[in-house]
Amino acid sequence: MITEKSIKELENSQAALTLTLDTASIEDAYSKRIQKYAKELQIPGFRKGKVPANVIERKFGEDIRTESTFDAMEDALKEAYKDLDEKDRPIAFSTPVLQDEEKLVPFKKDSDITFTVVYDVLPRFDLPQYTGLEVEVPSVEVTDADIEKEVERYREQNAVVKTKDGKAEKGDIVTVSYYEIGEDGNPIESTKREDFTFTLGTGYNFYKIDSEVEGMAKGDEKDIEKSYTEADNIPGYAGKTVKLHVKVTEVKVRELPAVDDDLAQDIKEEYKTVDDLKKGIREDLEKRLENALKNEKSNLLLDKIIAEVSFPLPESMVQAQLDSQWRNFVRQSGLTEEQITKFMEMQGSTKESIQKDWREGTEKEIRTELILDKIREKENFEVDEEEFKKACDEQLKNIPEEDRDSYKDMIRNEMQYAKVLPYLLENNTFKENGKKSYGEYMEHGSED
Repeated sequence: MITEKSIKELENSQAALTLTLDTASIEDAYSKRIQKYAKELQIPGFRKGKVPANVIERKFGEDIRTESTFDAMEDALKEAYKDLDEKDRPIAFSTPVLQDEEKLVPFKKDSDITFTVVYDVLPRFDLPQYTGLEVEVPSVEVTDADIEKEVERYREQNAVVKTKDGKAEKGDIVTVSYYEIGEDGNPIESTKREDFTFTLGTGYNFYKIDSEVEGMAKGDEKDIEKSYTEADNIPGYAGKTVKLHVKVTEVKVRELPAVDDDLAQDIKEEYKTVDDLKKGIREDLEKRLENALKNEKSNLLLDKIIAEVSFPLPESMVQAQLDSQWRNFVRQSGLTEEQITKFMEMQGSTKESIQKDWREGTEKEIRTELILDKIREKENFEVDEEEFKKACDEQLKNIPEEDRDSYKDMIRNEMQYAKVLPYLLENNTFKENGKKSYGEYMEHGSED
């Protein structure tokens, strides 16, 4: 059994837990392990299960003592965690690390053992002021120009696409085949792409070669040398110059429909006229703007709150989030992890360098979540009991009744957490500053 227990707060959101395990518990674990092996081991000269304990102890005693003692220490840790305050328990991502193991082994017979493990805990911090704040936000309105731009987008969507003779221009649909050229002048096979289609001027192509392809016609091909910066947002390419061979295999042009009642009716059945279309567009844009401004207010307010508090994050928590982002990045790329890793290596980039670029944003996300959760805990928002019961019934229908209590706590916490941002928006002031159109705002956000 545990005879002594102490917890010490360390820097960087870590804690050290020290336990003393009594002799009786250690020797009991050792004896049980000897008896177990006596029944299981096959030793020449003895029938299985009939090996004397003293023979087992003589041949394997030290190894068995090491194994049984470590197991007893692990069991003691599990038991100790149950009695700790939530703030002192290791977080899910953290693996406790045994300290000074070399001073503990070899384990001695008939001796107590005092050992220490270090692990990550949730950061400890005091909440800054989070109500009664004033935050400046842009003043935004949907203009006639915004509506006309949306009408043009609908025209684009309803355009008839036809093959075009002659040079490709901005807005044309081009199909290209390309590959990177290595330093030896030969194609880099892994970068080859056949018949990739995109619209000139959109930038919806990996190498951002819109301006270079503009002016080429079907059948034209050429080598392009292009340098990239951080602003291009191409993982692994910032600061690099690459040489590409590009061939245009198809050029198509969109023929736009007239803005008339027929177009309105093609877009949505309830639209009978162009006026109906424009009215519907205005209502839709105003709803989008309302949601965008709500997000803007939330982000600006959270930035102001976060700026007033600083605390170290557990490395295990940050790394777990970075690894999750990496898995999402690989999945969205459409490649295997091995393929994308090899591709990045050719560009002088690695998983580690990519995660390093992500770290600042990831740490901000984690801090935000921790602050919001602490506000949830402090405010202890009321939850509608009927909604809570309904959520439990839906989410726990496959969970045995005796195991549901801990899950119910999680569901209640999630429902409370969902109330934090609306509470912050309601209990802080937002002052409008400057005027922008919907289009300007959605393109540039709150930046001037």
